[in-house]
Amino acid sequence: MLGIVDYGAGNLRSVQKALEAIGAPSVISGDRTVLDGCGKLILPGVGAFGAGMAQLNECGLEQYIKERAKSTKILGICLGMQFLLGKSFEDGEHEGLSLIEGQVIRFAQGKIPQIGWNAVFDLKTPLFDKIAEGTRFYFVHSYRADCKEEFAAAKTEYYVTYPSAIWKGNVYGVQFHPEKSGKAGLQLLKNFCDLK
Repeated sequence: MLGIVDYGAGNLRSVQKALEAIGAPSVISGDRTVLDGCGKLILPGVGAFGAGMAQLNECGLEQYIKERAKSTKILGICLGMQFLLGKSFEDGEHEGLSLIEGQVIRFAQGKIPQIGWNAVFDLKTPLFDKIAEGTRFYFVHSYRADCKEEFAAAKTEYYVTYPSAIWKGNVYGVQFHPEKSGKAGLQLLKNFCDLK
């Protein structure tokens, strides 16, 4: 059973529908007792970093996710991926979960936000098994990850080359929306479900 973390913001049902499409049972919940019964967690997110982290904290889930990351595979999606980093400079400076060293910064060039399909390359980790270099995923974001090369699980080019997926230990994050990315997105979610 996968737990989709509900902290009052995010595209929860669309993620659950994508999991249903690959036959993966899941539950949407912000109740730690319910999430304790889940073997893996997905942290979705849409909106602004500061407001999202505040909601996560208000729900009592910030520290919970940090503790679960020690023994549980976690996948952050879009804003949920950004939460995994140390801080964001969206509308001020906000602290993240610091599960992966790095920060979230605004694109300096191009049409903001980046909306639409873009390619991912330099793929690392089993999260990208059976996904070809250059596969296109669906993105919607104005801010991007800035972290060390060792934590970049995939890259994308949008005026600058940046990490579009990150990874450290049990913690994975993707900037794009796998639930909106067709067959490749479903394959990525299946790969996450299959991680040991």
